[in-house]
Amino acid sequence: MTNINLPEPPAAAELLAKHPLLNGLPAGVAADLVLDASALRADAGQVLFSEGDEARHYLLVESGQAEVMRYSYDGDERVFRVFEPGQLMAEAAMFMPHGRYPMLARARTDLRCWRLSRARLHDACRRWPDLALKLLANMSKAVYDQVNKVDWMTSSSAAERLANYLMGLQERQGTELTLPLNQRQLAAHLGIRAETLSRLLHEWQSQGYISGKRSQWTLHDSTHLASLSMTARRPF
Repeated sequence: MTNINLPEPPAAAELLAKHPLLNGLPAGVAADLVLDASALRADAGQVLFSEGDEARHYLLVESGQAEVMRYSYDGDERVFRVFEPGQLMAEAAMFMPHGRYPMLARARTDLRCWRLSRARLHDACRRWPDLALKLLANMSKAVYDQVNKVDWMTSSSAAERLANYLMGLQERQGTELTLPLNQRQLAAHLGIRAETLSRLLHEWQSQGYISGKRSQWTLHDSTHLASLSMTARRPF
């Protein structure tokens, strides 16, 4: 992993200014947040930070993909989220009282990103209270989403969880899907056994709902899968 210090990273400021977090805020906010930013380049599979490391920086993805994950007690990888270009990683960790990263982050593909300072983020929140309010709103939404996810995971069937996951991908990718996780990781993410996931995919192919293999899939009957996932939809 290569760390390149830059005295003035205009590319980072331009990218950060497009983030929804900064919508409606003065142009100087993005410029201030990246004043001491440094560029990182990482190869696929390289660790960006480990669970328990001191959380001094958050990341802005410029190109490639990154993921945050933990290992389960039996050693399986559980990927919690995949980050795309333009997204921020670990900004919530900048406010945790223990000051540690709660998960491991690594490059999923060859990656270029920017390391942004925790101290500068704190200073910016004091200077621009609207930034602090937007961060608080984002974190509140993340808590709400997690509560809904726990409720869903404890009350849904394996088929419902998989259908809901595929419907979420369809909203972003269309009917031609590329799974961001391998099947073992996806099973862990959905809280089901890998054998169950494999069986469901095979059954749905046989029934004509989907076709494909490995990470590439095509949806042929979104109506049926959407009906399975409807119980995950909330009114607000």
